[in-house]
Amino acid sequence: MSNDNAPESDAGDSSGDPDEGEVIRDFVVPEESRGMRLDFFLCQLCDGYSRTQIRAAVQEGAAEVDGKVVRPSLKLKAGQKVRFELPELPPDDTVPENIVIDVLHEDDSIVVVNKSAGMVVHPARGNWSGTLTSALAYRFQNLSDVGGPSRPGIVHRLDRDTSGVIVIAKTNAAHTHLSQQFHDRLVEKEYFAITGAPIDRDRDLIEAPIGRHPYQRDKQAIREDHETSRPASTFYEVISRHGRFTQVRLKPKTGRTHQLRVHLAHIGSPIICDRLYAGHAEVTESMLRGLPRKPGEPIVLDRQALHARRLTITHPQSGERMTFEAPIAQDIARVIAILQTPAS
Repeated sequence: MSNDNAPESDAGDSSGDPDEGEVIRDFVVPEESRGMRLDFFLCQLCDGYSRTQIRAAVQEGAAEVDGKVVRPSLKLKAGQKVRFELPELPPDDTVPENIVIDVLHEDDSIVVVNKSAGMVVHPARGNWSGTLTSALAYRFQNLSDVGGPSRPGIVHRLDRDTSGVIVIAKTNAAHTHLSQQFHDRLVEKEYFAITGAPIDRDRDLIEAPIGRHPYQRDKQAIREDHETSRPASTFYEVISRHGRFTQVRLKPKTGRTHQLRVHLAHIGSPIICDRLYAGHAEVTESMLRGLPRKPGEPIVLDRQALHARRLTITHPQSGERMTFEAPIAQDIARVIAILQTPAS
């Protein structure tokens, strides 16, 4: 988050509107702000932002005090240096866009979609358009508004580069019902992944708490006894092994950010093409066969090989237990075909 060219500001400067292109702001805590909560302090100095927006940004790691990522509730001391990455202000409403989406199921209460890789679920910094919510707003007249104007119908989410099943609420009643199911862990989720290292056991349960990465804002990490840590549990089962690559079935018991990606990396077998946790972002056929990459060779996969395969819920209106399945995405299917085909 560092920015050596960020302007130095004193806490007495209350002109907090960011100039065009300004993202990072630095402050020095004055004596009169001693003991003030960090989020309240920043809210006073950053005009145009609500305290809720400031708090959310700090919780995501956007603030540092004396070089350390901290909580919104931190009580400040005079003379401390605060660096804050200003959050982008979200649009007031979702802008409908005519984007093709793969609808697996629709009724009066819910919509089930097979989300494509590369599509962000709801607007976020740098991704205000081309989102699933924009596509949903264009296609459907009514969606729940429990999540606010920028997240119509969104009950849960998938990472941008994870494909597969996601359920959308059409009504507020359905949204509340589904949210409670997720909270109570009554939703059954099954994912498919391809990892880049052997997994010794055929099946196992990974139980390791996940919290914010100590210095990389966009990552999570296994963290014991940290204030950001929450329990996380993932059951896995090996489907097949292909040299150093493994096809694996994953059933998360909890729903932490990046959980499957962090847990597989934790056991030494990260998902292939996972930019954050595997150290590489693309593979070619030669690489999948354990050979050096050929000059000019086409890329087979350029996103994490993770797919939300099945989702089982209790229908919020009928009470029926329903399972929805999304076929393996074509790019991951190409990787499977190469791994299963002997080299000529």
